[in-house]
Amino acid sequence: MTYLAIDFGGGSGRVIAGTITCENGEKILSMQLVHRFENRQVRLGGHVYWDFPALFEDMKTGLKKAAQLGLKVSGIGIDTWGVDFGLIDRDGNLIGNPVCYRDARTKGMPERFFADMDRTEHYAVNGTQVMEINTLFQLLSLKTANSQQLAIADRMLFTPDLFSYFLTGEANTEYTIASTSEMLDARKRDWDWQLIDCIGLPRHLFCPIVMPGTVRGRLRPDIAKETGLGEVDVIAVGSHDTASAVAAVPATDDEHPVAFISSGTWSLLGVEIDEPILTEEARRAEFTNEGGIGGKITFLQNITGLWFIQRLMAEWRDKGEGQQYDTLVPAAERATISTVIPVDDAAFQNPPSMQQAIVDYCTAHSLAVPKDKAETTRVVLQSLAAKYAEATRALNAMLPSPIKKLHIIGGGSQNKLLNSLTEEALGIVVEAGPVEATGIGNILTQALAKGEVSNINEMRRISKRMSL
Repeated sequence: MTYLAIDFGGGSGRVIAGTITCENGEKILSMQLVHRFENRQVRLGGHVYWDFPALFEDMKTGLKKAAQLGLKVSGIGIDTWGVDFGLIDRDGNLIGNPVCYRDARTKGMPERFFADMDRTEHYAVNGTQVMEINTLFQLLSLKTANSQQLAIADRMLFTPDLFSYFLTGEANTEYTIASTSEMLDARKRDWDWQLIDCIGLPRHLFCPIVMPGTVRGRLRPDIAKETGLGEVDVIAVGSHDTASAVAAVPATDDEHPVAFISSGTWSLLGVEIDEPILTEEARRAEFTNEGGIGGKITFLQNITGLWFIQRLMAEWRDKGEGQQYDTLVPAAERATISTVIPVDDAAFQNPPSMQQAIVDYCTAHSLAVPKDKAETTRVVLQSLAAKYAEATRALNAMLPSPIKKLHIIGGGSQNKLLNSLTEEALGIVVEAGPVEATGIGNILTQALAKGEVSNINEMRRISKRMSL
């Protein structure tokens, strides 16, 4: 069978086709890129939005291309970044473009929320790392502002749910994406209705939760005809891209727990476990319990990742000082600057100039200031490695025994300097790849729904063969 993985990252979207075949008694996954398109943030009228209609049209273009290639598609799975959502009215219409999590509307919302809520009690239910960007605080910002959009909304749909809804007409919420909201009961794996009632949000906003590996609906007849694919199943995968990526970690069956960094715009560092860790120690260490595939929990810390490098390269390009990534990293490897900055400091969340933010921070804290692009890149990468080491020490303190191997997956796994700095900082074996972990996990979860693979261990064995 052939499946389409639709993967929306922070900067681009992709439609990938994957087919499972059997060779010498072993299942092999082959993949091909069908379509790639830009995903951009648009600043308009004081807010930062995602251009959802354009993204939906680009996605349909990818579906059309798949049909034109003659692919007999058995399923479509969608994964995106976390926390963001769109609102739907009673007629099924989108109420405005979804706002990007980097928008300033949530500033101060956590402090407002915890003025009346005990942090320990809250974490003991939700188990979520408190971040201003979380869905909880986005919704609170709307409620605080007496938003008319919120007043007329019938449903809240997270970004992958929103795409699925306009493909199928079915309104439901996939478990792993819901777990990024800070509004899920981590043990029950369902909405925290007590919290929802407490903050005064209407229950009808929150859709039924579906688990990865189940069919969400079928392409609407008009979409089926327009794309030429026919009425294909849309399947719930790890709709939070991290969950799909973790399902493709090429770990062996005896690795318990599976430890990973999903490396991209964000770095998600953690382990896959069976039940959430909801202790005060976990809260203070700023770990989050997100949903995984197969009923698992991905216990992890959200760390600002290669967002730094993405921003820096965009700035340099805009100034006519662009440099290729494959020459920048070797130059950074030769740099000798030892400065380390706190990568999660608010100064680096979304500054007008990332380069100037780094210079200003170093100057203010009497650190050696990077003098050129190579030194700036070196500072960023060794700072990320230092943060990974700090997070790993905290993680090990909450596990029965320390992790002995770490898998770096996703696009960031191609950064050999960052990988080596991470291995040096952690003092354990670091394995890199696969780069396409999110697409692999997406496709294999669809195959799980269709009975082509039996469980997550088999998914990982297939992924490991792709890494060899």
